[in-house]
Amino acid sequence: MRAIGIGLAMLACVAMPATAQRRSAPQVEELPLADLAAMLASGRTTSEAATRAYLARIAAMDRAGPRLRSVIAVNPDAIAQARALDAERRAGRIRGPLHGVPILVKDNIETRDRMPTTAGSLALKDNFANRDAPVVARLRAAGAVILGKTNLSEWANIRSTASMSGWSAVGGLVRNPYALDRSSCGSSSGTGAAVSASFAAAGLGTETDGSVVCPSSMNGLVGLKPTIGMVSRTHIVPISHSQDTAGPMARSVRDAALLFGAMVGNDPADATTLGADARRRDFAAGLSPTALQGVRVGVLRPKMGAHLSAHYAATLDALRRAGAVLVDVTQPKLDGMGDAEFEVLKMELKTDLNAYLATTPAAVKTRTLADVIAFNRANAGTEMPYFAQEIFDMADKTGGTDDPAYKAARAKSLRQASVEGIDAMLKTANATMLVAPTYGMPWLSDPVYGDNFQGPSASELPAIAGYPHLTVPMGLVDGLPVGLSFIGPKWSEATLLGAGYAYEQVARARIAPRYAATAPAGAGLEGVR
Repeated sequence: MRAIGIGLAMLACVAMPATAQRRSAPQVEELPLADLAAMLASGRTTSEAATRAYLARIAAMDRAGPRLRSVIAVNPDAIAQARALDAERRAGRIRGPLHGVPILVKDNIETRDRMPTTAGSLALKDNFANRDAPVVARLRAAGAVILGKTNLSEWANIRSTASMSGWSAVGGLVRNPYALDRSSCGSSSGTGAAVSASFAAAGLGTETDGSVVCPSSMNGLVGLKPTIGMVSRTHIVPISHSQDTAGPMARSVRDAALLFGAMVGNDPADATTLGADARRRDFAAGLSPTALQGVRVGVLRPKMGAHLSAHYAATLDALRRAGAVLVDVTQPKLDGMGDAEFEVLKMELKTDLNAYLATTPAAVKTRTLADVIAFNRANAGTEMPYFAQEIFDMADKTGGTDDPAYKAARAKSLRQASVEGIDAMLKTANATMLVAPTYGMPWLSDPVYGDNFQGPSASELPAIAGYPHLTVPMGLVDGLPVGLSFIGPKWSEATLLGAGYAYEQVARARIAPRYAATAPAGAGLEGVR
């Protein structure tokens, strides 16, 4: 597989003289992006040294050691990019806080580097697009080093109802760094595991419904799913133009805010973003530990297990200590919303994926969704060893967005999620935002039965509505990470980041992974005799 071959070849090239390592190589484990930026600015390290340090950590831990399988390819030109940015810094040209900072990008987002964009599928192994998605171009212009591409749930987890999150035919199964037999969730599983394991300063994920916030929650990260229209979706392998977006994933709120600030902006090819330039700002500059003082917060209490419930109660106490005024709110009954969303996703998938595939290089032979389905059948041993492609089959049988049922399904799901859902709850509680557990704890990765998710999920309403959704670590439950969601109306990213930061300063709930083989089960399994 070409992407992995490029990655492994590059890993052999990360050695540097020991004297240079002692002089400037940073200790990158749990190093905040903001601290790395300060080290680069002060001359205590260089971008080249930091890039080599991250590459060495990937080499030691991704296909060796705990074998996280989170990085699908490293960039053959990462060190050259870092050297060029070091030269710019020496010449006095500083692009901003991301200047020389290595980041990872999910492998459904195109970059012009010598790496294919595969979405985890062998059908796209030759998809060397030679172009940057606009969101990558913005990060590159801000000075970021594109360190490599991350593994993901193949086709962003839209292929099958029985999928195993985190698995792709190209990259294999991503392992959770907190318990290696547990799911890293999806579809941005590789970014979640890699950033949590300090393989980069931060990373990019994408979300249609849960694919940034779930892997962030289950890998102990901060993840932001932005308002639809803040970030370009051009040259990203699509599912749904009404719900898709890229989002930052990092180990702290400040780091996520720094990355997000460089992502926002207009893209003439993505009409939803045409007002984004006016919303650009330094999202990190206004972060304050007092941001929740006197703020009314609507509290959702979904059904959950006893351990998570007790942990959530303690988390609400932390919000109170941060100054929030908590008001309980109940989610209205929204009958049929999920079914309507699924119909929309299937129809948009057919139209949007066909349009994307038509723009890929001639070496890519799958030019339509029907072609991908045929490819998977012809290569079932490698593409479908664990689950099939029934969602692809269902999507291909629709009429796409020209289907007579499309507009009604989209109008229904959008109205229920926004006006009748989030907007109604905020109005009832007279609240600025809502909070809830993001998801339950990571489940066991199971190639036989697929995902066995049990627990709450906060992603659906903001995903359908196109509203922002921030998750922040709230510690470990039974040794496994869980996240706290902050959900607000359109364009409220700055408010949510401020609230998440204020909570983070009180809770200090991010706990670094320890790469355990499994989660602790206690002595009870042995019985008393």
